[in-house]
Amino acid sequence: MASSSVFPPTTIISSNQSNGEMNVLQKHVSFFDRNNDGIIYPWETFQGFRAIGCGIALSTASAIFINLGLSSKTRPGKFPSLLFPIEIKNITRAKHGSDSGVYDTEGRFVPVKFEEIFHKHCHANSNALTSEELAAMLKANGDPKDYAGRLASWTEWKILYLLGKDKNGLLHKETVRAVYDGSLFEQMERNKLSAQKM
Repeated sequence: MASSSVFPPTTIISSNQSNGEMNVLQKHVSFFDRNNDGIIYPWETFQGFRAIGCGIALSTASAIFINLGLSSKTRPGKFPSLLFPIEIKNITRAKHGSDSGVYDTEGRFVPVKFEEIFHKHCHANSNALTSEELAAMLKANGDPKDYAGRLASWTEWKILYLLGKDKNGLLHKETVRAVYDGSLFEQMERNKLSAQKM
């Protein structure tokens, strides 16, 4: 996939209004609930990644990693399922450590923590992260003993950087903001569909 910015530098795309009753973390993942039944199965995760322009290998790896990692956490007290479903209503139970803190424990967006990412870690450009700045942020947020949380954060941010950076290798603030409520995924799918029609 080409390394082009998903959004023009000054654009923020609003989230799907039909998800108004969801918290922001639930909105973030609901894009991958392809049949809107409140449950995300591995094949839906795969379909979602393909819809935003990821290749088969990355989509497959993401489906395995995400569903294996989150299924049991979002299904407390239930017998493990070999289908590895993720229940969106319980997604806050899957919140991991070594993250930015932009989602609170109830899945709400914390503006102060979001601004902190750019205030603390952006040096070359006040509204965009370079690859080196992103690596420094991940290192600063990582708890040395939290191996699972560090791996999850590294994977999430590296995929976002791969898909959302512009031609100069910058990950813009607007792009990062849009991923938190899931509107980035919706826009990327629209962009892919538009490109296919051309």
